[in-house]
Amino acid sequence: MNKKNIYRILDANLNRAREGIRVTEEVARLYFDDAKLSSKFKRLRHELTRVAKRDFDEKKLLTFRDTEKDVGADTMGSLEKRRVDLNSIVQANLRRAEEATRVLEEFGKLINPDSAKAFKRIRFRLYTLEQETLQLL
Repeated sequence: MNKKNIYRILDANLNRAREGIRVTEEVARLYFDDAKLSSKFKRLRHELTRVAKRDFDEKKLLTFRDTEKDVGADTMGSLEKRRVDLNSIVQANLRRAEEATRVLEEFGKLINPDSAKAFKRIRFRLYTLEQETLQLL
């Protein structure tokens, strides 16, 4: 097992999850002016960071980051190039965060098996927040 590559996967997906959550947090905060929903996203984003620091040593993750050699850094799918409305932005970013937390759940087991429960819990909270957010749309 190449731990360097596992750490790269974890780092990329932590970033992806936080970014997706942050975009949706901004929609709740600045588009809907919904302090309660915005706060839920913020707490979840901070929990994700706490789990990463606790279970993976986030500084160590950074040492394996290599964005210049990342073969996927410059690729963009056709769906990423276009957003038609607020709904498409919210759904794309929530799906991004949900998928990233699933990857964290699976690959995290290779570094710290206890992390899987935390990431699964975060993923299911995202599913609930997705419902709350889509009801506003």
